[in-house]
This record gives sequence, structure tokens and C-alpha cells, in this order.
Amino acid sequence: MKLHKLIIFVLAFGLVFLSKAPLFAQDDDDEENQQMEEMDEETWQKQMDDYNAQKTQLTAKLADLNKDIDGLKASLAEKENNFKVCDAAIYAAVGNTREGVADFRKKFEETEKKINGKSGTPADARKMYFDEISKDKARCLPEFADRYASMKKKLLDWEGIKPVEGGTYTVVKGDCLWKISKMKYNSPYYWPAIWDANKNGVVNKDQLTNHRHKAVTNPNLIYPGQVLRIPTLTDAQKKEAEMKSKKYRRHRNVKKEEGVKKEETKKETKKEVKKEEPKKETKKETKKEEPKKDVKKDVKKDDTKK
Repeated sequence: MKLHKLIIFVLAFGLVFLSKAPLFAQDDDDEENQQMEEMDEETWQKQMDDYNAQKTQLTAKLADLNKDIDGLKASLAEKENNFKVCDAAIYAAVGNTREGVADFRKKFEETEKKINGKSGTPADARKMYFDEISKDKARCLPEFADRYASMKKKLLDWEGIKPVEGGTYTVVKGDCLWKISKMKYNSPYYWPAIWDANKNGVVNKDQLTNHRHKAVTNPNLIYPGQVLRIPTLTDAQKKEAEMKSKKYRRHRNVKKEEGVKKEETKKETKKEVKKEEPKKETKKETKKEEPKKDVKKDVKKDDTKK
């Protein structure tokens, strides 16, 4: 019973509230109309002046914001231009262009997919296009550097080549042991250690067809595509390598000096031989030495005889 009474009370209260709501709304409208009717001309003018002042302020703010927008657009255009210049400089540093890097990206992604999925054989991956990618400096761009190192490691694992302690390095065009030593050890004078580590054969000697490329027999001759061992060096080994480097340089300098001296002696002997050779008499000189005949006197003598 109590529940029924509560429900009836709630319904009754709701009906009363709904019936009075329009009246409240009507009362509010009446009050607003009454205020509008009661506003005199002076009050209206004051209100309009306030609105106009606000409009002037907002217009000034809008003009300032438009100036800011124009400044930001100019700054954005300048930054975009600087970005293009920097972009071109980066591509130039790796000897490439935006279009060239786009083509490199396609080959890189195709090769990366092939190596990650072990599609085909390692030789196929090298041919299309890992060896080509390794020779291109674009692999050093931030977009590719880490991915290239990972791809290279996976390819060596796929080929069954275990990386030696200290790491490896794939030779590209323009490399030399001096430059590689500076890159790997922060000193160019440790290159004899790299030479010693690869005298009997480079890491990928079984994959190389040219016999001369299979080992570094001459420190001045390394070839693109060779994977060199980069050994980890102790302080004693670094000193030993540095001493070998200095000794090798002295030996080369002595050879150069000997070669220069030989050339100088050859030049001197040539000069001496030229000095000793007698001057040959020319035809002009022989003609000058012949005594001139007095033609006029002979002619006179003939005339007297006549």
C-alpha cells in the first residue's frame, strides 16, 4: 500500500510541475519584454557605444592575428626552403639525389624483405641487390644505417659466416686501410693490424670469384666487396701496429728518395753527355768559311785582254 501511495504522489507532483512550467517560461518572456520596453534612448545609445568599442577592439585583435599568421607563413616558407637546401646537401654528401635515393629505397626494401624471409639463396640476395647497396653511400643515411647493419648480419648468418670478434667491414670504392683504420679505431696508424688479420683470406673469400680478391696480400690493394676482419686490439697490439706503420712509412720514404736520386743522376749524366759531344759543323758555317772570289777583278782582266 505504501508503494502505491508513493507512486501516486510522484505522478501527482509531476503533473503539477508540468502544468506550471509554461507559466514560468511565459513569465520570463514577459519580464524581458518589459525590460526592453522600459529601456530609454540614452541607455540604448550607451549600450550601442559599448558594443562598438568592443567591435573596434576585436577588429584590432583580428588585424594583429592576421599579421601573426602572415609572419608564420613567411617563417614556414623560409624553413621549407632551408629544409630543401639541407636535404639537397645531405643527398650530395652521399653522392646522390632525391630521385636516386627513392630508387635506392625500393632496392633496399626488396633486398631486406628477401633476406628477412630467406627467399631464394644468399647469392640471389647479393646479386639483387645487397652488393649494389653496400657500394652506395646512401646506406649511411639515418633512414637506412641501422637497417643495413641488421640486414648485413642476417645475410652473413644465412651464408654461414660467423662474424669475428671486433667486427667486419665491407670495402667500397675509394677505401684504403688507412681510412678504414681511422674509421674503426679513431686512428689511421693501426692499419697494419687489419692487414695482418686479412693476409691469409678475407671473411667472404669463398664467395669471391677473383683469386686476387680472396686475401689482402698488398696493403695498397683492397677491392670493393671484400669483407675485412676488424680485430679487437689491446694497447700493446695498438703500439705494435703503430710501430709497423711508422716503419713502413720510413721504408716508403727511403724508396722515394732513392727513386728521386736515381732520376737526378740520370738527368746529370744526360747533361754531361751533351756537354762532351762535339758540335757538328753545319752547312751554313762551311759556306761562311769559304773565301769569296773577287768576281769584279776577274771581269776587268778579261776586258783588258780583249
